[in-house]
Amino acid sequence: MGIVRCIMIGDIVGESGLRALEHLLPPLIKKHQADFVLVNGENAADGFGLTEDFFNRIIQAGADIVSSGNHIWQKKDFIPILDADNRVLRPANYPAGSPGKGYSFIKKNNVDYLTINLQGREWMYDIDSPFACLDAILDNKEYSQAVILVDFHAEAPSEKEALALYADGRVSLFMGTHTHVQTADERILPKGTAYITDAGMTGVIDSIIGMDKPICMNRIKTQVPYRMECAIGTASVEGVYVEIDIETKKALFIERINEIAE
Repeated sequence: MGIVRCIMIGDIVGESGLRALEHLLPPLIKKHQADFVLVNGENAADGFGLTEDFFNRIIQAGADIVSSGNHIWQKKDFIPILDADNRVLRPANYPAGSPGKGYSFIKKNNVDYLTINLQGREWMYDIDSPFACLDAILDNKEYSQAVILVDFHAEAPSEKEALALYADGRVSLFMGTHTHVQTADERILPKGTAYITDAGMTGVIDSIIGMDKPICMNRIKTQVPYRMECAIGTASVEGVYVEIDIETKKALFIERINEIAE
């Protein structure tokens, strides 16, 4: 029985998070002999969006695909790259005509990988249905033999679990992102999909979701929308490592990643 080994990493937050990724991802890839790596980079550039430089640094650290979420639109200079480079994704369920691509189909070492980026609607933007969007993508028979990975960037745990169970058995790995708080519910769902509600973040540990503590506390206490700034300090890399049966495309094993950059 052959297996493929995948690493999926939660939202990078700022320069400290990116440096942690650059330091820790290469040895994680070597340790797990990872075949495919997905990294969510939507908060990499000063906590909001991506730049070309930050995107290139994530790829050079070992990512095959960089996914995103609601903050991907923050850096306007990056929008043309969403159209030009199939290694970076924005959520697929934004309305037709939005810049960029929501999924990527690539072959690596003779294995087909379909990576799908979706965004939730509970407590977020009222965009297209992630359920209908997922169905539309998976209806393409070209992807029937692919290892399928989903990054669902959503706020509500209930929405993440609902979509994961809806996708169970049709995708290999379903990772929630966005809250920056790693959950302890990693498991293999009844029909063979590896799942975690939230992969966590790649950012400063002594922070509020990767951001400067005093600014965040003052913002929450006063309800004045002060602009948040990334925290500086020791960062961790969080995500999941998953092993998938190459024949059935079902998950065999999942464990959390939580490594501190010393």
